[in-house]
Amino acid sequence: MLIPQKTIPTLLWPFKSLYYGWGIAATSMIMAFATVQLYGPVLSVFVKPIGDEMGWSRTEIAFAFTVGSFLGSMFTTATGRFLDRRGARMISTLAAMFIAAMLLGLALMQSPWHMWVFFGLARAVSIAGVQLGATVAIANWFIQKRGRAAAMGAFGQRFGQAVVPLMLLPLIIGLSWRYAYLALSISTLLLAALPAFLFLRRRPEDYGMLPDGASPDGYRDQPQSPREIARAAVDAAPWTVREALHTRAFWLIIVTMATISFAQTATNLHAAASFQEKGISFAASASIVFVFAMTSAVSTFPWGWLIDRLHIRYVMMVSATLYCISMFIIMSATTYLGAVGFGVVFGTAAGAWTLGFRLLIPNYFGRRSTGAIRGASAPIIAFIGPVGPTLAGVIRDITGNYDLAFIIFAGVFALAFVAMAFAKPPTHGTAALSV
Repeated sequence: MLIPQKTIPTLLWPFKSLYYGWGIAATSMIMAFATVQLYGPVLSVFVKPIGDEMGWSRTEIAFAFTVGSFLGSMFTTATGRFLDRRGARMISTLAAMFIAAMLLGLALMQSPWHMWVFFGLARAVSIAGVQLGATVAIANWFIQKRGRAAAMGAFGQRFGQAVVPLMLLPLIIGLSWRYAYLALSISTLLLAALPAFLFLRRRPEDYGMLPDGASPDGYRDQPQSPREIARAAVDAAPWTVREALHTRAFWLIIVTMATISFAQTATNLHAAASFQEKGISFAASASIVFVFAMTSAVSTFPWGWLIDRLHIRYVMMVSATLYCISMFIIMSATTYLGAVGFGVVFGTAAGAWTLGFRLLIPNYFGRRSTGAIRGASAPIIAFIGPVGPTLAGVIRDITGNYDLAFIIFAGVFALAFVAMAFAKPPTHGTAALSV
């Protein structure tokens, strides 16, 4: 019988019959929603207003995104091990407070380098503190139901990317983009910093519980299917960073994470601007952001259910295929209906990828070193993934359109498919994990 070292305050969690892990998942959903302003779909609605008022090029604006992605990967190396040891509560709370301060700086910025610093640092801290913190927390509180729990956080992120641009449009059009960033600064404090401080906790064992809400001696809670048995085996004998580094799967996962981040974040950022240049209005192009973000949000739950029943690499292969198809659609789409078609296909792929980015490491190597292993992969990803948004901006500024960028991205998504096809789960000790 597990002896609790701590207790969850009844005032915070009065639901005695409901496993507290779902409170962790709900908190990750709220925090993800509150920090979506640092992702491409939301930034995309700021690109033209900022460019028109300040006279900055697409490359100058996109570079802030690249700086944030690069620094976020580097900061992950520092925060990963701490999150494994101490949990996400302190780091995520401080990260959200810092993000709020940087958003206030964006509301006051006057030069391109201000955006590179304020947006770059805010995105970096969000990646390494808020996003990774939620990833580690959910990995610790769930094993067999990890896909469904992670889907809640992924839903918050994608739902926010769908509705926040529409919520900001009246502020941007009626007042200015500066007031929009001011409003986002306040909402980050209320919806990210406060929930993180109140609800995030390290591991269920600290509170006399087991992952998934299982009973220590309950037969019905024991894994039954080959997939459940394999996942239980990974958790029983988790991989260390050194062990993971010596597996082929680890390096193929890095290829997948880096290449999809390279192309997906760039498309998130530039899709709306691409459609605007094809004659679709500012408001209509913003609605395309809503289409692919909402499609992604809705699809996270069936993807999460599927990840709990299939190995995650098969889901990632489907995601890469859909991403590749979406690149050909965005290049050929010249009407609003075609743009909507892109949004549906791209959004469906993004729903799977949002979960994959969070779950590839814990599902392959277990929950005990999720942060540290992600941290070990971060320096490599840092030099590949962040280049995409700026490269797309440079290509557009030179050629006058985004077509060449989208062709490159289609090839990159194909490479991710191949990497996942060969990323057979490694064998650790006597546990065969390929089922």
